[in-house]
Amino acid sequence: MAFELPDLPYAYDALDPYMSAETLEYHHDKHHQAYVTNGSKLLEGSGLEGKSLEEVVKGSFGKNAGLFNNAAQHYNHIHFWKWMKPNGGGSIPGNLESKINSDLGSVSAFRDAFLNAGATQFGSGWAWLTLKDGKLEVTKTPNGENPLVHGGVPLLGVDVWEHSYYIDYRNARPKYLEAFFDNMVNWEYVAELYEAAS
Repeated sequence: MAFELPDLPYAYDALDPYMSAETLEYHHDKHHQAYVTNGSKLLEGSGLEGKSLEEVVKGSFGKNAGLFNNAAQHYNHIHFWKWMKPNGGGSIPGNLESKINSDLGSVSAFRDAFLNAGATQFGSGWAWLTLKDGKLEVTKTPNGENPLVHGGVPLLGVDVWEHSYYIDYRNARPKYLEAFFDNMVNWEYVAELYEAAS
C-alpha cells in the first residue's frame, strides 16, 4: 500500500489573499509529495504494509523515526488541505460550538489558546484541537507528531512549519495563525470529524 498524494480540494489560488497559490504549489506539490514518496519507500519492509495510514502512524511512533515522520506528515497534510476552504472561518456548527463552550470556556478562549499554541511551538510543528477521553483540548506537537500517538483524535490542526507561511507572511507566524483561524478554517469538516469521533 503505497501512499498517494491527494488532489487539493480547491484551486491553487482559492485561498488568496490569506494563502497564496505559490505557497500551495510548493507546500502541496513539493513538500507533501516528498512525504508521500519517502514514506512509500520506507513503508516497504517495515512490517506495516497493508495497514491503514492511522495504524502506520501509531505503529511506527517511537520505533521507526523515518517512516513515522513521513507517514505522520502525510496524515497531517491530508487533513490540513480539508481543514481549509475558500471563505472559511466564521460560525462554528452548533454541536461543536456547544462542546467548545463547555470544555474550553468559549469560542474566544479557544481561539486564544489555539493561536497561542501555534505561536509558541518552538521550531517546526503543529497546533491542534483534539478530542481525548471525551473532552476537547488544545495541544501542540513538534515536527510531524500528532494527537493520534497520544490517544487523541485530531479535529483541527494548523501547520506551523515555515514552508506553510514564509512566502506570504515571512516570520510573522502569529499573523498567519490569525488569518488561518479567522478566514480559512473549514468548520464543517472539523464538525464532521467531531461527530465521527464522538
